[in-house]
Amino acid sequence: MKIHGLCSITITPFDDKGKVDEQSIRDLTEFYIKAGVQGITINGIMGEVTKLSESERNRVAEVFIDQVNGRIPVVVGCSAQGTNIVIELAKKAESLGAAAVMVAPPAGLKNLDVVYQHYKLISDEIGIPLVVQDEPVTTNVIMPAAFIARLGREIENVKYVKLEEAPTTIKATKVLELAEGSVELFGGLNGMYFFEELDRGCSGIMTGFSYPEILVETYNLFTAGKREEARSYFYKYLPLIRFEAQLGMGGVAIRKEIYRLRGAVASGHVRFPGAGIDELTLKELKEIINYLDLN
Repeated sequence: MKIHGLCSITITPFDDKGKVDEQSIRDLTEFYIKAGVQGITINGIMGEVTKLSESERNRVAEVFIDQVNGRIPVVVGCSAQGTNIVIELAKKAESLGAAAVMVAPPAGLKNLDVVYQHYKLISDEIGIPLVVQDEPVTTNVIMPAAFIARLGREIENVKYVKLEEAPTTIKATKVLELAEGSVELFGGLNGMYFFEELDRGCSGIMTGFSYPEILVETYNLFTAGKREEARSYFYKYLPLIRFEAQLGMGGVAIRKEIYRLRGAVASGHVRFPGAGIDELTLKELKEIINYLDLN
């Protein structure tokens, strides 16, 4: 299944005691599909994947994929520090029916030859596309545009790239110039530059923004040739997009609270270490939602 448009980065729902809430996973899946998303990406940073055990990661993937039941592509995050672990997770995801796997380089690697070999070894072991996640804030790994383009040209299963090194717009243009059509690009960064990324040739976005229907409509307007309508519509909601784009667990807590308020999940619980949303932030959030008439 081709990946394009909005591929929502999902939260991982927990109950109030921090246990994975499988019913909320199923409810959330239906929420995303009703919003019109073109795909979902699970077990990413916004899904608190570093707080999930390996068995939990596989179970979360299994429940999401089962509930989707082939209606939209599911991309499964399989990043880990060890290449062998990534391969194991990726093979499991493929066996469950994932459309692709998303992999960031192991945190802290400075040798790009080793990063290249990491992706090559993974690609050799799976038969589905690889999404290269370029997220240096978390990984502390800088992958220049020329290197990313090389991954696409030379490694068979590298078909997509999620760009999150700001400014994504400039880097997107450079990667597309050098990749020779070998990869398709997706933005991230909570969608803050989605219109500009589309305007520069990106195929879509992978982000966890809690009003996915807004990004879906932006994409639909843009791809229908209504560029200025897409820009005006998207710019209207930038205050909420900006507010959600708070680094660390603050952004996760805000998103989870919005999903709870919208009835998509039963609880906004964030696993420790990570705090829930405080009263003042909740007040600010509700004011923005009211200002934008999103109630």
